Amino acid sequence: MTPTPSPPQKQASGGWRSLFIWLALALLMRWQVIEPRWIPSGSMLPTLELQDRILVEKIRPRLARQQHQHLPLGSVVVFHPPSALLETGYDPKAALIKRVVGLPGDHLEVHHGQLERNKTALQNDWRETPMNYEMTEVTVPEDEIWVMGDNRNSSLDSHIWGPLPEENVIGTAIWRYWPLNRFGPIRFPSQGNSGSNHLAAIGSVP
Repeated sequence: MTPTPSPPQKQASGGWRSLFIWLALALLMRWQVIEPRWIPSGSMLPTLELQDRILVEKIRPRLARQQHQHLPLGSVVVFHPPSALLETGYDPKAALIKRVVGLPGDHLEVHHGQLERNKTALQNDWRETPMNYEMTEVTVPEDEIWVMGDNRNSSLDSHIWGPLPEENVIGTAIWRYWPLNRFGPIRFPSQGNSGSNHLAAIGSVP
């Protein structure tokens, strides 16, 4: 016996249902797992350039907090502004991006143009020129991290507003998908680029 074909109305209904399910999954992925953003400033040069499009994963920071652990040093993190910036008028919904250079208990200072952690100068400091300021020794408090822009001399970061609560971290930048000639994982800077824009906020891709 030949099966009766499904009415066109039922096929159309099933197609729309599948589309809505995929759209819902895409939105869930965006808001809970991974999110595209773009870079409107030069505070992370030379690692991230103006107008770079990046992917930010949101799972690792949540897992680290649940397991009472910390993100690895060198991670590039996206975060909500700390209270010190909110008091100056920053939008609490804004997202900023910096690199983790200190974990709870670390002693940090800037001396003779060099960032030192626990009395040891960072050998791979992700910067191109010596730092043009001094920073007296600070100890990173529990449940907080110290973040700095790779463009150290033009970055509004922890050396100005202090430590960042770990709970403020939204996610870690893991991949650059635009421009295509720099497509790939976000790890180390390419040499030879410079910039001066110190603004730290990053944009969300519509």
